[in-house]
Amino acid sequence: MGRADFTYDFPHDRLITVDDLNPLDIQILFERAAHWHAINRSPDKKHDALKGLTQINLFFEPSTRTLASFELAGKRLGADVVNFSAASSSAKKGETLADTARTLAAMKPDLIVVRHQASGAADFIYRETGIATVNAGDGMHSHPTQGLLDLFTLTNRIGEVGGKRVLIVGDILHSRVARSDVGMLNLLGAEIRLCAPPTLLPTDVDRWGAEIFHDLDEALEGCDAVITLRLQRERMCGALIPSEREYFHFWGVTARRLEFANPNCVVMHPGPMNRNVEIDSLLADDPERSLVLDQVEAGVAIRMAVLEQLGTRARKNSGGAA
Repeated sequence: MGRADFTYDFPHDRLITVDDLNPLDIQILFERAAHWHAINRSPDKKHDALKGLTQINLFFEPSTRTLASFELAGKRLGADVVNFSAASSSAKKGETLADTARTLAAMKPDLIVVRHQASGAADFIYRETGIATVNAGDGMHSHPTQGLLDLFTLTNRIGEVGGKRVLIVGDILHSRVARSDVGMLNLLGAEIRLCAPPTLLPTDVDRWGAEIFHDLDEALEGCDAVITLRLQRERMCGALIPSEREYFHFWGVTARRLEFANPNCVVMHPGPMNRNVEIDSLLADDPERSLVLDQVEAGVAIRMAVLEQLGTRARKNSGGAA
């Protein structure tokens, strides 16, 4: 299915947070992601949905999975993809984010994918440039495509998540993934549980629409899925946990602990994983329980769906062929 078969009039010219989306948007994105997921498993992965468009990946933070999947997604859709790394950009020389944004906008790209250590940076770049922008992670704020791919992966395995019990455990305080996953889970009607030591929970967590736990075994009771989160030591100020060994003892997800959950409970992790800290290494590699590699594969398909939607709208708005 190419551009001619795509008929949904996507109403957004950016994706900054999952709050930008409504249930119909998510349904369409999942349908298109399912299409691209199947295409990505075929010998011919290259299509022309974004042929003639230029995509800039602007990454101010290190990334492996997210950058690679956005690059693959754009190239498989036929876009001209350019990667800009902060390590080799003029930002290292003191250039402001506003000047960087205006400089790139002057090159007339059609799509900008942004990862930045400051919350609000992606929205700032969109407002400075007016160019279709995808937030690939901004500070502790949001990571919408990760939220989408997590829920796409989960629904592929367990079906509709409405009414299902999903636990998120780990460094929730510093996690933009947790915020995006909770937003998606609330939108789709799941029962959400959060588990972490008190030092790794945000002060406003009582307003997230989730049940809060500190005891992992109690939190796991009756769960259909567990999303484990990385300890983000680079964002921590002070000793928020006693030690990694003690953290694993109390909050590490293991096969033994999953006995408290439903028999078919699956585990996920957005990566990169600290093995035997957040999740037992054997469990992370268990093909029956772990969806970690499924998440990686789904990431390319979801990002193709998002870029396709935004790129199609950008082409129409510029007067190009749909």
